[in-house]
Amino acid sequence: MDTRLRSSSFSCVTFSLSQATSTTPSSTSQGSISFDVLKKHLTAKEYEKADEETRRLLIVLAGEAAQKRGYVFFSEVQFISESALKTIDELWRVHSDNKFGYSVQKKIFKKSNEDFTKFFIKVGWMKKLDTEMEQYNYRSFPTEFIWELNGDTPEGHLPLTNALRGTQLLYNIFNHPAFDEEQEQEESDDDVAAVEEKGLKEKDDSSLAKKVFKPNYSF
Repeated sequence: MDTRLRSSSFSCVTFSLSQATSTTPSSTSQGSISFDVLKKHLTAKEYEKADEETRRLLIVLAGEAAQKRGYVFFSEVQFISESALKTIDELWRVHSDNKFGYSVQKKIFKKSNEDFTKFFIKVGWMKKLDTEMEQYNYRSFPTEFIWELNGDTPEGHLPLTNALRGTQLLYNIFNHPAFDEEQEQEESDDDVAAVEEKGLKEKDDSSLAKKVFKPNYSF
C-alpha cells in the first residue's frame, strides 16, 4: 500500500486571521492568547469548529511567519510553548472523556510502532475500501471525518492535523516537550504493570511448585 498522503483526499485548509479572531503578533507573549473559543466549542460538543479553532491557534502560536503563510511548518512547532500545547490537549481530553487530544494520539502512535499508516488506520483517518484485498484510502476532508463523539468514534480521531505536506508536523507535535511527561508516565505505568504481572506469575509458579513437590509422609 502506498503510504504517501494523497492531496486529493487530505485537503489543505488555511485560515485567515481576521479581526474577528484573536491574533497574536510575534512580539506578544503566548500567555496572552485566549483559549475561550476552543473551550466554548468543545463544551458544546461542536468538534468540527473546535478542530478549526485548534488549527488557527497553532498558526498563531507558531509565530508571525506562520500567520502570514496561513499554515505551520514542522520546524516552527518548537516555538509553541509547552503550556499552550498542554492547554489545548487538556481541553480536548476533558471534553471527550479522554478520547481526543494530542497526548491520546501520541500513545496510539507509539503503540503503532511509530508507523503512520497503522496510526492513520487506528484513529480512523483512513477508511477500508470495499475490495477483495484489504486496502485503505484516506478520508476526504471534511465530509468523511467524524465530528461527533459516540461509541463508533475511533479513539484519537481528533484533532486533525493537516498531513498534506507530509507527517513531520504531526511527528514534531508528538515529540514536543509538552508531552514528555505523558510519555514518561505511560512508560512508568507499563513498568508497574510488568512488575505486577511478573509478581503474580512468580506467586502462581510458587504455589504450583508447592502443590507439585509437597512431600507425602504417609506410608
